[in-house]
Amino acid sequence: MTTEAQWRLPAAARSVPEARRCVMQTLAAWGLDGLTETAVLLTSELVTNSVLHARTDVVVTVTREPDGARVAVTDGSPLPPALRHHSSTATTGRGIRLLDQLADSWHAEPSGAGKTVWFSLSRSRDPWAGRPLASHEAEL
Repeated sequence: MTTEAQWRLPAAARSVPEARRCVMQTLAAWGLDGLTETAVLLTSELVTNSVLHARTDVVVTVTREPDGARVAVTDGSPLPPALRHHSSTATTGRGIRLLDQLADSWHAEPSGAGKTVWFSLSRSRDPWAGRPLASHEAEL
């Protein structure tokens, strides 16, 4: 069984739905359909950030793990993702919060002249299960 899939996508808006489609199809082929909703959302956030901020080609890599999958997005910008403060009506700026809330783990690390941001999801944890809001989240 294949344990890794990878795609190089241009720095263009059309790369976001293409990345979602690739991740969804890969997880389905591996029998990891239960991870799809979360993986597609987080992939969309990471690829969108790369397209908007790095403006370089993006490499999306999905790796099969013993209890789930890891998705990595590599771009040509060395700048790490930053937590942004946004208004309640803003349509962007929630990527790191989503990673914190939904991924089992995530990290940003230097990669060549750019960076890789990755997240892991496991079948043994439901990221959508209710959890208490932190005090700063309750205000949003």
